[in-house]
Amino acid sequence: QVQLVESGGGSVQAGGSLRLSCSVSRYTSSRYCMGWFRQAPGKEREGVVGFYTGNGATYYADSVKGRFQITISQDNAKNTLYLQMNSLKPEDTAMYYCATRATPCDPSRPADFGYWGQGTQVTVSS
Repeated sequence: QVQLVESGGGSVQAGGSLRLSCSVSRYTSSRYCMGWFRQAPGKEREGVVGFYTGNGATYYADSVKGRFQITISQDNAKNTLYLQMNSLKPEDTAMYYCATRATPCDPSRPADFGYWGQGTQVTVSS
C-alpha cells in the first residue's frame, strides 16, 4: 500500500512563506508522478505543482509560478517532495493535499490521481 505522509502548513500573513513536505513510500515503481493540490471551501480541487520522478519534469500552475518552488529528496524507496511557498496571498488559503499516480504527470487532472495524503491546512491572512 502506497503511503503518503504530509507535513507543514499553518497560518501566515500575506507575503509570508511556508513549506510543505510529502513523503511517498511503498510505490511499486521508481517512476511516478507526485503532485500538490489545493481545495478552498466551495471550490474545486486544483493542481498546484507536479513532479515526475522518472525524468525530473515539473509542472506549476500559472497562479503559483514565480512564487512556489518544489524540490525533491530521494532516499532509497522513499521520495519526499517539498513545496516552498513564498509571497503567499490570501487566495492561497486552502487545504493542500499531496497525491501520486503513475503517468502521465498532469496535475490539471486531479481525478486521475489514485493515492492521496490526509491534507494540511494553509491559511493566509491579509
